[in-house]
Amino acid sequence: MAAVELTRGTAMAESFVVLGASNVSRGLAGLTAALQARAPGPVQLFVAAGHGRGYGVNTRVAWRRLPAILTSGLWRALDRERVERPAALVTDVGNELLYGLGVTAVATAVRDAVERLRDRGGRVAITGLPLGSIARVGPVRYRLMRTVYVPGCQLSRAAIKDAALWLDDELRTIATATGSVFLDQPAAWYGFDAIHVRRPRLAELWQRVGDAWGLPPARHRPWAELVDWAVLAAKPAEVRSLAGRPLLTRQPVVARAGLRVWMY
Repeated sequence: MAAVELTRGTAMAESFVVLGASNVSRGLAGLTAALQARAPGPVQLFVAAGHGRGYGVNTRVAWRRLPAILTSGLWRALDRERVERPAALVTDVGNELLYGLGVTAVATAVRDAVERLRDRGGRVAITGLPLGSIARVGPVRYRLMRTVYVPGCQLSRAAIKDAALWLDDELRTIATATGSVFLDQPAAWYGFDAIHVRRPRLAELWQRVGDAWGLPPARHRPWAELVDWAVLAAKPAEVRSLAGRPLLTRQPVVARAGLRVWMY
């Protein structure tokens, strides 16, 4: 089972760490609801995510900047809260390829994150790249996606596809070397842009992650996701910058009976 940690009360809490980018942000309410439905006790969830997020580099989307996952406050929070043996997910890898980083640099940052989690006794699941979805992207769709998401990217479609294959191999190697679970992502999960999981399929992703962590079957929680979406949608990360203005948000952003959420 996932890690057990003492909360402020007497109940025992399951500890979860999720590292990712846009798919985690888009599916965070569903993930939170799934954890509450499957974890035997209260949940404490530590998240480092955000649209366009990178593991080893600071990132900017429109006017918002976020620190690299490796330099975020998440790691200090894990130490401060004395989190040990968490169930952890490493996903949404590869944004840095579009920013111009090489495969080796991206893989090195991911390996560092996984090793930090393993050093804390974490049970880690790593998702691979959506290679089937990426392979289906033609030249017109690629130019459109690059213009919309990363207009500064100069890499060709062939170069991105080659880098994605190489990076996926590196992730598999990291999973094997660290004793982590590797999860493939079916092409059918992905929509037009090839990098975002369709919203109806996000539940399948969280189901597979929960299975990889060894969580028990879900209990029936019909309104949990709606409630969590309403709460989490407006919650920002601890440190971010908007239009050059640094902003800080006290953590955890959610602290109620049965659930605490930290966002970095």
